[in-house]
Amino acid sequence: MPPNPSTSASPDPKSSLSSRPPWLRWLIKLSLWGAGLAAAGALSILMVVAVALAVAYPNLPDISDLSDYRPKLPMRVYSADGVVIGEFGEERRSLTPIKDIPQVMKDAVLAIEDARFFSHGGVDYLGVIRAGLANVGRAKSQGASTITMQVARNVYLSAEKSYTRKIYEILLTFKLEHLLTKDQILEIYMNQIFLGNRAYGFAAASEAYFGKPLKDITIAEAAMLAGLPKAPSAYNPIINPKRARARQLYIIERMEDNGFITSAQATAAKAEELSVRSGPDAGRVHAEYVAETVRQMVFNQYGDQTYTRGLNVYTTLRATDQTMAYKALRKGIMDYERRQIYRGPEKFVDLPADAAELEDAIDDALTDNPDNGDVMSAVVLEANPKRILAMRQNSESVEITGDGLKPAQSGLSDKAAPNIKIRRGAVIRVAKTPKGTWEITQLPEVEGAFVALDPRDGAIRALVGGFDFEKNKFNHVTQAWRQPGSSFKPFIYSAALEKGFTPATVVNDAPLFFDAGVTGGQPWEPKNYDGKFEGPMTLRNGLKKSKNMISIRILQAIGAPYAQEWVTRFGFDAEKHPAYLTMALGAGSVTPMQMVTAYSEFANGGYRINPYLVTKITDQKGKVLVETKTPAPSEATRGIDARNAFIMSSLLQEVARSGTAARAQATLKRPDIYGKTGTTNDSIDTWFVGFQPTLAAAVWMGFDTPKNLGDRETGGGLSLPVWIDFMGYALKGVPVTDIPVPEGVVNVGGEWYYDEYAKGAGVSSVGLGQQDPAANAAQPGTTPGTPGAPISVLPPADEKKRILDLFKN
Repeated sequence: MPPNPSTSASPDPKSSLSSRPPWLRWLIKLSLWGAGLAAAGALSILMVVAVALAVAYPNLPDISDLSDYRPKLPMRVYSADGVVIGEFGEERRSLTPIKDIPQVMKDAVLAIEDARFFSHGGVDYLGVIRAGLANVGRAKSQGASTITMQVARNVYLSAEKSYTRKIYEILLTFKLEHLLTKDQILEIYMNQIFLGNRAYGFAAASEAYFGKPLKDITIAEAAMLAGLPKAPSAYNPIINPKRARARQLYIIERMEDNGFITSAQATAAKAEELSVRSGPDAGRVHAEYVAETVRQMVFNQYGDQTYTRGLNVYTTLRATDQTMAYKALRKGIMDYERRQIYRGPEKFVDLPADAAELEDAIDDALTDNPDNGDVMSAVVLEANPKRILAMRQNSESVEITGDGLKPAQSGLSDKAAPNIKIRRGAVIRVAKTPKGTWEITQLPEVEGAFVALDPRDGAIRALVGGFDFEKNKFNHVTQAWRQPGSSFKPFIYSAALEKGFTPATVVNDAPLFFDAGVTGGQPWEPKNYDGKFEGPMTLRNGLKKSKNMISIRILQAIGAPYAQEWVTRFGFDAEKHPAYLTMALGAGSVTPMQMVTAYSEFANGGYRINPYLVTKITDQKGKVLVETKTPAPSEATRGIDARNAFIMSSLLQEVARSGTAARAQATLKRPDIYGKTGTTNDSIDTWFVGFQPTLAAAVWMGFDTPKNLGDRETGGGLSLPVWIDFMGYALKGVPVTDIPVPEGVVNVGGEWYYDEYAKGAGVSSVGLGQQDPAANAAQPGTTPGTPGAPISVLPPADEKKRILDLFKN
């Protein structure tokens, strides 16, 4: 029988193995066992991975929304010229599409975070091996996270360090790479990453640290920002400039090594001096009261989405005008403060003798008493009547001598009380003078308000609600109800024009006395501010000189109820202006916003306007959600006749030319300036309200708890200078504008009249005797045309305390 070919061709394994040397047989057996174990291990790992994928992958978060990335975006408030004046939200972020992120910023990030980003599939295996080798023998490990892995971690996962989270991170990374393009992933990273200072994303960081848009970033600045993701606190250029600088230099080298920049560019970038923002005040437009007003308005509309939806709110504010208003009001308040008694240092601290400890003690003291704009804090090292040596933060030395000591002479006296005495360890306030020297000062207790708007449509151009928003968030422009004093007189005069009075009507500036029988209580004998009476004078001169007797007699003649109804045409509340003779002296209650709105009717020809602040609201993509359209003036919005507005403007122009506000035209050197001062009794409130036909503004100053500002403090001395400083800036380049003469008004002998009163048909005189048409109106206790009939002179007893604060100029 022939042999079987198959069996004869295959040798017996056992005989084959047994024929080999023993050591070789053992080696082969070990190899086979090892291969078997390896195969089994690999199979086990594959099974574990398969189970992990089966369990973990379906539980991964849904990332489809990242294809339309919408992070939490703050609400930003802008001026009309595009300057950010406020930001509200949990995270400061400016969403910037990848196409708008400059290449130098992308290169800086890739150089330090993930140079192979565009060539790997989400996990950089070469990077993992490199990091593993680098970590051998190191106490601190080197990371190997790619940008995609960081996006997975930052957007969806917690910061805990565990194998489970790492598995999820890797799986999520693969999912991101599958769903999104590289540019989409990089865009998310560069907008999402936290970079310190409440800044999320590099666009926000550029503004926070350098005060400039990302598109203008330099290589050196990009390298500084690219160093922040690793440790935003440790590499913050404001807090840790040395560490930030060291990391910046390393990143510049990495950019050069990766071919992103040339050697020459690297050298230039290393030598570039960066201008890092030193604090929140740098380059800031102070519009905090406006921003807060807008925040409240928008929150009422959108609720909590206000802070996350990325709304952009555009206002009517002009950034340059707002800055000037802020400076002018603060200057006016601080000028007043220099005339006040020194109230003493803010506190006292114990200063150690050791130089290093001294610096720390001063820094601690000044941290608790930070600068307030240009009113800065310092700690006294030495003090005597001729010299103060103090130190500010960063060991800045301040020496005050000569005139700079005058505001605090009482605190330098040997007889000064302990709480007033300026001595070593005293925390004081200092300010720079126009000459560049230092002077001692103090934070003011007095408050102020400023508002300016376009009288043609009501657009608010500037608004400052107080000296400092952080110190006092009460918005005095809209919330402070104060007595207007003589700044209210123009509305009484306006009412009189409709009753036949003319600018040439003669009224007697003579004493008035109302006994208890007439007032129903205590007698009332009103006075003029200067205590003098000048006899008969025209209405024009009466307003120019702000004569109280003239205003009272006018109100007697036209009747207080009529005047009360008339002032509602200007937007005033009737109930806040009781129909008593004290209304002639501004004894009612108004806000600065009401006053500037009311004066705007004189400026614009008699039309009622509604002040407005917001022009439009858009979402983060620029879609317009709300837009304000102001109606053009029409007869439907008319408050007073154009003739009335014109003649009143003529009277107010005289006040600003030769009356109590003559400083206005003299300083601004232009005739198209109109306005009126106001000072209440005991100088509790001071005002100036005025306009140029394209811009109206109101200024108020006083204490929150009403008290005397000082016997010599008036609207002309306190409030008018603030108005002049602002208008001098705001009206630069604005041509002189004449108010057109409306129909029905004629000029006779240099004076303006309504047509029907031009030939003497109106009221010729008041208070000069029985022969005058309005003679009865001039007699205390009577009303026009009804001899002997009692009139309401003063309010009931429960109103007297408020109303009997009678008014001056």
